[in-house]
Amino acid sequence: MATIPLPPLALTMGEPAGIGADIALKAWGRRHEGVAPFFLIDDPARLRRAAGLLGLDVPVAEIADPAEAGPVFATALPVIPQPLVQAVEPGRPDPANAKAVQESIARAVAMARAGTAAGVVTNPIHKQVMYRGGFAFPGHTEFLASLLAAELTGPGGREAMMLACPGLRVVPVTIHVALAEAIRTLRREDIVAIGVATAAALVRDFGIRNPRLAVAALNPHGGEDGSMGREEIDIIAPAVADLAAAGIMAFGPRPADTLFHPRARAEYDAVLCMYHDQALIPLKTIDFDGGVNITLGLPIVRTSPDHGTALDLAGTGKASEASLVAALRTAAEIAANRRRSAPPR
Repeated sequence: MATIPLPPLALTMGEPAGIGADIALKAWGRRHEGVAPFFLIDDPARLRRAAGLLGLDVPVAEIADPAEAGPVFATALPVIPQPLVQAVEPGRPDPANAKAVQESIARAVAMARAGTAAGVVTNPIHKQVMYRGGFAFPGHTEFLASLLAAELTGPGGREAMMLACPGLRVVPVTIHVALAEAIRTLRREDIVAIGVATAAALVRDFGIRNPRLAVAALNPHGGEDGSMGREEIDIIAPAVADLAAAGIMAFGPRPADTLFHPRARAEYDAVLCMYHDQALIPLKTIDFDGGVNITLGLPIVRTSPDHGTALDLAGTGKASEASLVAALRTAAEIAANRRRSAPPR
């Protein structure tokens, strides 16, 4: 019996004045390199202008339904129109377009929920511009969680953020808060919840049957038996014990300065990190251009390039599409793994 192909992926517009159009056009140009079919939810006129500015021969085909993307993808970039309020000048974001950006995300999520899109890949947004345009969420992840609140599959109905590149997956327990706040608010139950969500995702989304989790220490040298801080003793080690009691292969807390060299990376499938930069510095050092942001605990697949809007590069042709290509490939792989692991109907 022939396998039914996955639906195309939905790619959101991101910040219109950023590099989203540039890298989307370039990613379509690499469609013969194993990039799964995708369609954009974007303003076709702005994409045509961007292609002309960059000197790229990318035909833009307007479609009304995701099902039309597959037949079109080989010869043109499929786009479901999402008109912008204001014309776009590269590098100069306008809050008047924030509602269109938000609607692009919401429509992509609705299509993924309906099964007409295999997953959602989000181009970077400019948070401060979105806030000025009325966006009421800290970022993509929280907005997606609000749209899917009744269906969150993570422990306790919560989502988590994984960053991945070949050879490394990291999951920060605290994310976009000041370092002092991350230390103050670090909790045993949060480490456990994120660990459970990570282990479940490694099984369902990555096909790893018995995932191994390394848990990073917070303090230098793992706290040196409390002489450099008690978080390892009072919070992190008990959380590791809770994960082990739940049947998850978890070890730590391990000093962060010895967790990311090649021999250490062979010992685990993902690292739980205690704060944002503890996770992002090693990942971006290993693969600055190819990192992918993956949201765990959602009922839909969501990935994103692991970079920002790069306003200074918009319209110059210098923006690399590598992370977007990796995000598209990762989303397709996760969607295929979820299909294989789904119980038969």
